[in-house]
Order: sequence, then structure tokens, then C-alpha cells
Amino acid sequence: MNPSTALATVLVDELVRGGVREAVLSPGSRSAPLAFALHAADAAGRLRLHVRIDERSAAFLALGLAKASGRPVPVVTTSGTATANLHPAVLEADHSGTPLLLLTADRPPELRGTGANQTVDQLGLYGRAVRSFVELGTPGERRGDVASWRSTTCRVLSAALGDLGTPPGPVHVNVGLRDPLVPDGDPAWVEPLDGRPDDAPWTARVPASAPVRLPDDLPARTVVVLGDGPRADAQAALALAHHRGWPVVAEPSSGAGPVREVLLVPELLLGAPGWLAAHRPDRVLVVGRPTLSRAVGQLVAGSPSDVVARLGSWPDPTGAASRVLPGVPAADEDAAEVDPGWLETWLNASYAADDAATAPLEAAVLSGQVVEPVVAGRVAGAVPPDGLLVVGSSKPVRDLFLAGPQAGLRVLANRGVAGIDGMVSTAVGAALAHQAGGGAAAYALVGDLTFLHDSGGLVLGPDEPRPDLTVVVVNNDGGAIFGLLEQGGPQHAGAFERLFGTSHGVDLGALCAASGTPHVRVVDLVELDDALVGAPGLRVVEVVTDRAAAVALDRAVRAAVSLALA
Repeated sequence: MNPSTALATVLVDELVRGGVREAVLSPGSRSAPLAFALHAADAAGRLRLHVRIDERSAAFLALGLAKASGRPVPVVTTSGTATANLHPAVLEADHSGTPLLLLTADRPPELRGTGANQTVDQLGLYGRAVRSFVELGTPGERRGDVASWRSTTCRVLSAALGDLGTPPGPVHVNVGLRDPLVPDGDPAWVEPLDGRPDDAPWTARVPASAPVRLPDDLPARTVVVLGDGPRADAQAALALAHHRGWPVVAEPSSGAGPVREVLLVPELLLGAPGWLAAHRPDRVLVVGRPTLSRAVGQLVAGSPSDVVARLGSWPDPTGAASRVLPGVPAADEDAAEVDPGWLETWLNASYAADDAATAPLEAAVLSGQVVEPVVAGRVAGAVPPDGLLVVGSSKPVRDLFLAGPQAGLRVLANRGVAGIDGMVSTAVGAALAHQAGGGAAAYALVGDLTFLHDSGGLVLGPDEPRPDLTVVVVNNDGGAIFGLLEQGGPQHAGAFERLFGTSHGVDLGALCAASGTPHVRVVDLVELDDALVGAPGLRVVEVVTDRAAAVALDRAVRAAVSLALA
């Protein structure tokens, strides 16, 4: 057996022993030893291998697999520019605390800096975005390396999972490999390649200790804000809010899950001028990273706030936090103060906001308009029990926020750095992992620019696993989100369309046909409901909307709510 094959065999075996069940590969020459080892593990049923020709798509596929499963997922590339294509997914994994393993093949040290083909400086390529960087020594025929390879693999898995005192996140293993790069058929090696007995990992994991139980010392007039973050934190915060009678503002990807008799406040309420100033809480408890709404940001910035620190960051972009807590306080059955009037005030205002918003939305629907928040609500409602919804950044996730909470719905989003890139691949990966764990069908809700940015995520080889995933594309021919921002003001009308609107005129049906992906185009809500009926496999539902009408309706809804609460 040649050294490159020996290392790859041991590395993949130890990854499986450490809990890896999915792996993603992009083709390349220098990474061939790892490719053969992954293929053998896949054939033996030890893991499931996914192959993608585009490294960026491969990385986001691995990201989705890791987000949905909670397990580390390796993505393997060859050397050179292939490694740079992983960087966007690395940044998302860093900020969202997702255990992504970057296994980059490299030229051996003697070929670096010599002008050798397809060689770049890969050492520390991803900077501080990774929890750990390891240069795995170029293998040779020497004894003692097997223990080192296995120990190093355990170390990087622990770093990815947050066992070493840092939060979960991406790790980078760079592997310099010498020729020959393909198996030679000889199983002999200078020492046994075996791992621990009974498929145990070489080094047992010792997970980080649980956070200290914190007392509930928050005042009765508190509001809980749930942003994108760990599901366990959201569930703990909901339990506390239920016990104390506090209103909750929950972003779609907060992991709030089933509503336990908790008032989920509509985001529209917070944006009503004057209402929040007249009902300012004594404290805001922030769990996760709220990033979707300026009104939520104003609530947090304008009130004394406690924020729960996770993912190794200082979660206080406004600089207004009075305390940073290592976890969600536990409900205190004996000492908790409850103010029924506080919850009733927010409850009545929430009902008024919902009623005021309904009128312009219903009028638009009755006029035949395909209303984007209504589309988001219909898509969420189509997700079956134990299903999954992956939502794109920009306007779709805000439409889902506006549509209101969906009890029990599992929602995933790339809100770590809130980019639109890689969303199709992320959704495919999340759906695959979700269904591998016994979950039901999955849906994705994305905008047209997000879809175009990663339309290559639909390119799956004939032997690749395919999820039951319906990708709903809201096609308003450009970037509607900018129409809601200052750039959309009338004073910028001359430059807006080219710089921000970015109309593209792409035939999405033809684009889907190029990859053999089933596609249906709908132009009204009746057609949408029919198209959302569950079907096996990967398919695309294109929903045609009007960008200018969507922006105008958003403003009309907010104006109606403001008037009702004045």
C-alpha cells in the first residue's frame, strides 16, 4: 500500500468512528486518495457520499447536511482554487456554529512555492474563521503515523463540535499528498492500520460541560426576543416566557418550534410609531441573533437588555446590553414575579396589529395579486408534520416573519452571515440529512436572485442521493428587498433599477430543464396550492409576483398597523 492510500484509509475510518455519516466530494487529482477511501466507505454502508462538480456548491451542501443533522460533515477538495471556493460556506459555518470539516488536498511541501501546477498557499487559508487548522504531515512509510493520524482526526472532530472550550464551527485539515495517488492493490503497510476495538474512536470525546444554571432575576415587564440560534436555547426561553407571562418576538429560524401557550408578537407591532415608546419593557432578554428587523433592533437598543452569549461571540451589536449571560435563566417556581396586565397589553395590541394588517392583504389577494407574505404562509402551511422548511435570506425570510408563526415548523436558514449564496445546495443538504433521520418532505423558499446565484445546486449526477425537496422560487424579476430600504426612495429612481433592482429576465423553466429538474410556473394562489401538494424527488415551483406591487403592499400594511395603534 502506498502512503497516500494508507493515510486516506485511516482518516476516513476514524471520521466514521467519530460519528461522521455524510461526506461531500468534489472531483480532483490530488484528492484522489481521499476520494477512493470515501467511495469504499460509501460502498460498505458506513457513510453516504455526495459528489458535486462545483466546490462552492459542495461546501454549502455539506453545510446543509451539518445544520440539519448536528453532525460534522467533511467536504473534500483538490488543491488550488478549489479550496478558495469553500470560503463562503466556511464563513457561514463560523458565524452559525455549524460543524463543517474542510479536507483540502495539497501538493507536498517540496512542490510549494516552486511554480508547480495547481498550487496555492493553503496554510491558514481561512484565517480566524476556523476553530482549528491542522497541517497533516505528508505521509511516508514509517511506523507510528497511524496513531498520529487517528488522534489528529479525533482532535479536529472535537474542535468542530465545540469540545475544546470553543463553540462548534468549521475546522480545516490540509493534507499534502505525494504520488502515487491511487490504490495499488497491495494491503500491506509498515504497521497495522487498525483502530480501537468495536469501532470505537481512537480518543473518546469529552463534551464541554453544561452551562451554569442561572437564576431568573428578570423583572415582570420583560420581552423575550428570539433570533437565529440553538434550538435548545429557544426552547428554554419559551418555557421561561410561559412561566412568567412574557410576550415573545421569534424570528422564523430561532428554533422556537411548538408554541407552548406563549404570545408570539407580530413584528408589525414593534414598527408602529409611538406604540413601542409607550410600552417600553423594563428588560429585554435576547436569545440567539436577531437580524431581520430594524424594529426589533430598536426594541433591543432602546431597553435595558440581557443577551445570551453563544457561538463564542459578543452578541451586542448596538452596544446597549447591560448583561451578557452564559445561558438562559431557569424559571424560578417560588420567586418569579408575574404581571398579568403586561401580557394582556401586548396581547390586545398584537390582535389589533394582526387585524389591521389583514385588510390590505386580503384586498390584494381578492384583486388577484400574488402576495409574497401570503405565499410564504402557504408554503409554511404545506410543510407536513415532521417536515422541514429552509428559507433564503433577504426578502423571503422577512415575508415568513411577516406571515406569522407556524406552530411546530422546523425552519433552517443561513443567518450566520445572512448571504444569499449557496442556498439551493444548503436546502438539498438539509433535506437529505433531515430525511436520513426519518424526517418528512422538505420545502425551500427562496427569491429569484438567490436561486440564480446557486442554480448549479440543481446539478446532481445520476448516482447521487436526491431528497424529497420542493424549492419554491418567488420570482419578482430582481431584488425586491432593496425597494424597502433607503435605496428605494424616489430620489434614487434613476439609478435604482440598474444598481439594485437588477432585473434579469431569466427563463427559470429553461434553466431547470437544463439540469433535468421538474419545474412548474404558477401565477395565482390557486395554482400555488395545487403545486405545493407533496411529491417525491427534487422539483422547482416558480411563483411569479410583481416587485413594485410587493413593495407598495408592504408599505400599505405597515401604514395600516400604525394607524390602528396610534
